[in-house]
Amino acid sequence: MKIKIISGVAAMVFLTSVQAMGQKTLGEVTKGKFLFGVAVNSRQVIGISAIETELITREFSAIVGENCMKPQPIHPEENRFNWVDADKLVAFGEKNKQVVTGHCLIWHSQVGRWMFEDANGKDVSPEVLKERMHQHISAVVGRYKGRVKGWDVVNEAFEDNGTYRNSKYYQILGKNFIKYAFQFAREADPDAELYYNDYNVETPAKCDAIVALVKELRGEGCRIDAVGSQAHMHMNTPTLDATEASLKKLKAAGVKVLITEWDISILPSPFEGAEISTNFSYSAKMDPYRDAVPDSVQQKWNKRMLDMFGLFLKYSDVVDRVTIWGLTDNTTWLNNFPIRGRKDYPMLFDRNNQRKSVMDEMIKLAEKDK
Repeated sequence: MKIKIISGVAAMVFLTSVQAMGQKTLGEVTKGKFLFGVAVNSRQVIGISAIETELITREFSAIVGENCMKPQPIHPEENRFNWVDADKLVAFGEKNKQVVTGHCLIWHSQVGRWMFEDANGKDVSPEVLKERMHQHISAVVGRYKGRVKGWDVVNEAFEDNGTYRNSKYYQILGKNFIKYAFQFAREADPDAELYYNDYNVETPAKCDAIVALVKELRGEGCRIDAVGSQAHMHMNTPTLDATEASLKKLKAAGVKVLITEWDISILPSPFEGAEISTNFSYSAKMDPYRDAVPDSVQQKWNKRMLDMFGLFLKYSDVVDRVTIWGLTDNTTWLNNFPIRGRKDYPMLFDRNNQRKSVMDEMIKLAEKDK
């Protein structure tokens, strides 16, 4: 009998597939409750990271691009779009029968200065910015009309205290930039779902501001289907009670809730939040698990993950999707945020692309909840 030797990446993919035979996935056991998704990068979509690609296609019912649909990557200059990576993302989701979400249309970060400035570097007029927003949203949403389930139309428009973020959009157009964005998105694809997305939604003042925004938009005839709670969490914050309180408020406001960027950092943090421009200097004290995570700490992380997942299941009548922000500990953005060069362990798969034990407990919990 001849034995074929499989080496390299192919062998690892083969081993992962064999180990997965008969193994249930979170995408399967949450069917009928909510979509269970993952943020993916372009290397995973095109198969350069073959093992990760295989895990994504097998384990999840929904995907979202980690970066490829953000304003700067997809629209780097006023009259130039870069569709390559976004096109591949949408085709990947369709091929694997996964729901695709668009992230994100309007955001104060990762957007070209051309959006706000004229040829002399001065702020454009409100009329010009409004038209540039219109062109951007119409082009992006229109290109994927009927292929993307819904869009994060506006991302992170509020501070944690509930005031509007003093972004360039706000400085030039005031709060109406949000209304315009939702109007333009609906025009471009009347059947697509439209979302507002933010971090620290568990903070009472911010949650109240978002609820007020929902009511205001609907009062002006705008469609808004859901609020995305990014759910970038730490070991102690937000509390389970605070998270539940925010779910109750949003449910009472009559919108669906999406858990859009879920991860739980196991490391100490100098602040709470996900403002991408924040950074702090490296110190060994803030990076305590370079070699390994102590079992006692890992068990605490597992329990926190399981407790939050149980809460999402409890509110599955209003929670429409749960998306983890990245696949493995090796590729998570938290290795470099808010302190570059750390080793964090916030994801469901470890640095060797192996399932963490908490996933089996999550699967049991979802099956018990049926």
